[in-house]
Parts: sequence; structure tokens; C-alpha cells
Amino acid sequence: MSTENTNTGLQETLDNAKHTWEAKAPEHTKEIYAEGIADVTRQKVVANAKKNDDKAPGFSLTNAIGKEVQLSDYLKRGPVVLTWYRGGWCPYCNMTLHYLQEQLANIHLKGANLLALTPELPDKSMSTTEKHQLKFEVLSDVGNKVAKEYGIVFKLTDAVADSYQKGFDLHGFNGDESNELPLAATYVIDQDGTIVYTFLDAEYRNRAEAKDILAALDSLKK
Repeated sequence: MSTENTNTGLQETLDNAKHTWEAKAPEHTKEIYAEGIADVTRQKVVANAKKNDDKAPGFSLTNAIGKEVQLSDYLKRGPVVLTWYRGGWCPYCNMTLHYLQEQLANIHLKGANLLALTPELPDKSMSTTEKHQLKFEVLSDVGNKVAKEYGIVFKLTDAVADSYQKGFDLHGFNGDESNELPLAATYVIDQDGTIVYTFLDAEYRNRAEAKDILAALDSLKK
């Protein structure tokens, strides 16, 4: 039986959280983060990232319990929804993960599987997986190696990096001092490895909607 219900959009939830934060945050902090987003645009990350009709780079990563997971193995079973989140420290990422868990049955009904990648160390991603009771694979892309293959990695500005480090210890979460993060990108990959849907945005509080992901999966059946 279909459980599909995508009337309540993720973006509305994220926008509400953004507006609540903006109403309370100091002007200086808002300026720092706004400049950080503008700098991602200047780095041309979105322009240079993998997009529709490109071949999705393969990978082998470990999940939260140390098991090796290969993209190729999942593609043998069906299409793959591949998404990145910045870390369990990011409230917008946590909202998105919760939303994707709610949509997981709909994704499975389309014959697809969901894989989430994060630059967090495995013990950190394990905490995120347990906290949100996630039933899909959460994979540690330490050093953003896979994210770099997809072209979605950017360097934080010094001011944003300093804010993150002082606020929650970004280096401790990621196990390095690179001050690099991935875009909150989402791809739908056909079984032959071709990217058929791409969501890329320099603004980390914008995320792919389930209705668009599911529509991309439906298009593969035509």
C-alpha cells in the first residue's frame, strides 16, 4: 500500500527555522553567515559540480557500524537517492534527515534506496543515526573524498570556520582541520550510473523536496 504524502514540504519547515533564527541572531553573526554563502557562490561550486547526464563516481565507504557499503552494490538493486548532510551539529540537516526518514517508504515504493553521506567521523554519524532512528545507510565520507569526486566541496570563510569551531568543535566532528564542507546536495542515480536528478544550492538551508525526488524516480519507469 502506498504511503505517499508529500504535501507538507521540507522547505517550509526549513524556512520557518531560518526565520526564527534570524529573529534572534545578532546582526554580526547573520552577516558572517551571509558572507559565507556568498563565498560559496564565488567558489563556483554549484557550477562545477556533477549534474544531470554525468556519470556518478563510484565509491566504497563505511557506515555507522563500520560495514563497507558500495554504491555499485546498491545500483544493482535499483536507482539510488544520494544525499549529503553537513553534520549532526547542523539543525537544518537534522530536520532534513528526519524528513527523509518519513519519506523512506515512498522511496522504497519506487524501487530505490537512499544513501546519506557526511564528512563526520563514524562515531559521530552513529550518534546521528541512533538519535533520529534512521533506517537508511549513513556513510562517513571522511576528508570529503567522495564529495570532491562529485565536485561539491567548498572551503569555509575564516569567520564561519572560527564560529563553527568555537560553537561546536567542527574539527572534532570531522577529524581534520581542513574547514571544508560539502553542499547539501542530492542526486538521483539510475541503475546504469547516470545522474538523472540534481539538487545543488549554495544556500545550505535549501534542500531537495521529496516530490521532486519521487518525480525523478517515476521518470525512470517511462
